[in-house]
Amino acid sequence: MKVLITGCQGQLGVELGRQLKNLNQESKKKIALIETDLDTLDITDSFQVQNLVAQEQPEVIINTAAYTNVDGCETNELKAFRVNAIGARNLSVAAYKIGAKILQVSTDYVFDGTGNYPKREYDPINPQSIYGKSKALGEKLVIETNPRHFILRTAWLYGEGNNFVRTMLKLAQEKDEINVVNDQIGSPTSTVDLARCIINLINTEHYGIYHATCEGECSWYDFAKRIFALKSIRVKINPITTKELNRPAKRPAYSVLENYMLKLIGLNKFRQWEDALEEYLRRW
Repeated sequence: MKVLITGCQGQLGVELGRQLKNLNQESKKKIALIETDLDTLDITDSFQVQNLVAQEQPEVIINTAAYTNVDGCETNELKAFRVNAIGARNLSVAAYKIGAKILQVSTDYVFDGTGNYPKREYDPINPQSIYGKSKALGEKLVIETNPRHFILRTAWLYGEGNNFVRTMLKLAQEKDEINVVNDQIGSPTSTVDLARCIINLINTEHYGIYHATCEGECSWYDFAKRIFALKSIRVKINPITTKELNRPAKRPAYSVLENYMLKLIGLNKFRQWEDALEEYLRRW
């Protein structure tokens, strides 16, 4: 199998590359890996995308590239839609032309964050931020341009790179007190689990929309407490509200996703978020 990954230097891209390379060593079925990032492929340039895909002829394109600065999207709307929507469409169209599968990574931000029950794949979306709207359009354009698509919505991702876990550990070294939001609820998700899910899915023809997060839920405040408890770090954590944080982009208050479609096809291999976090902190 030949796989093209965009955003290979991001958290998920790094983990995908690592797992696919490990599979090459462990399995007789070899995977030819094409890893690209902004320095080698601008996904907003349709001609560049078409040329590379036509030249490399991948069987699967995994798009992990995105403009994920949620507040930055509010002030740079054109960039948000070019990367998150047009970029996704360009890759999907190029994949369709050569008969390849496309896997698009999306987000919990396509929902409005209201209610108190985990969202399933068939629940109506209602993005409230530019980031969420651009990712929602990206989903729509992929669905419309390539029937061989997987849309994976994930949330609160952490892995190799800048993320909430490492930010908390860094702040604990610098401060005696840390303020953390306690009124946003979600599911912290390890890139290890998400990459494993992606690899399992691309080997099937179970096309469609999937929710893909670790099991369970917590607030950012609870997440921080668990991080410090596992690392035996003593630091004062103050719970604050989203309003007190005063960020430009609206955040979903309750954005827990249920991996309902993965359960239906027997591929929900995600761990409880606490277990995945414990392994991550041991590895890092």
